[in-house]
Amino acid sequence: MKTIFDEATREELIRRIQSLEKSHPAQWGKMNVYQMAKHCTIWDEWVLGVHKPKYKQGFLGLIFGKMVLKASVKDDRPIKKNAPAGRAFIVKEQDGDLELQKKIWISRIAAYKNFSNPDFIHDFFGKMTRDEIGIFAYKHSDHHLRQFGAVDRAENSSRKTTAANP
Repeated sequence: MKTIFDEATREELIRRIQSLEKSHPAQWGKMNVYQMAKHCTIWDEWVLGVHKPKYKQGFLGLIFGKMVLKASVKDDRPIKKNAPAGRAFIVKEQDGDLELQKKIWISRIAAYKNFSNPDFIHDFFGKMTRDEIGIFAYKHSDHHLRQFGAVDRAENSSRKTTAANP
C-alpha cells in the first residue's frame, strides 16, 4: 500500500499537485480547486503538528473510530467521494493564490520525510500508528487530487499495460 512516508509516493503527489490548474472543475463535492488545496494544506499541517494543535478524539470517534480506521487502511481502495470534512478543515474563502497554495501544500507533503509527531490524535480515528498515518495521509491527498482529475499519469499507463498483458 502507498504511504506518504515513501519518497516515490511523495514525489507522485507533488507532481499531481503541480498539475492542478484554476480551471480544473471538481468531479464531486462543493470545493473549488483553491479551497481544496488550502484544505489539504491545513489538514497536513494538523497531522504534522505545525501550529501545535490540541488533539482530541470526538465522541463518535470513541465509539466507531478504530473500526472505520481499520477499514480505511486495510487495502488500496481510495476514500469514498463526498466523505465529510471536519469543521476545522472547511475553507470558506472562495478565491486565493492557487500557485502559492500549491507551493505551501508541496512543502507540507515534503515535510513528511522527517515526520515526528507522537502527540497526533485524529479527531475521529483517535491514536494512530505511524503506518496508519502514512497510509491515510496518502489517501487523503489522493482523494482530493482525484476530485480535481489530478491522477498519476505514470500509474495509469502502467495499469493499462498490465491490463493489456495479463
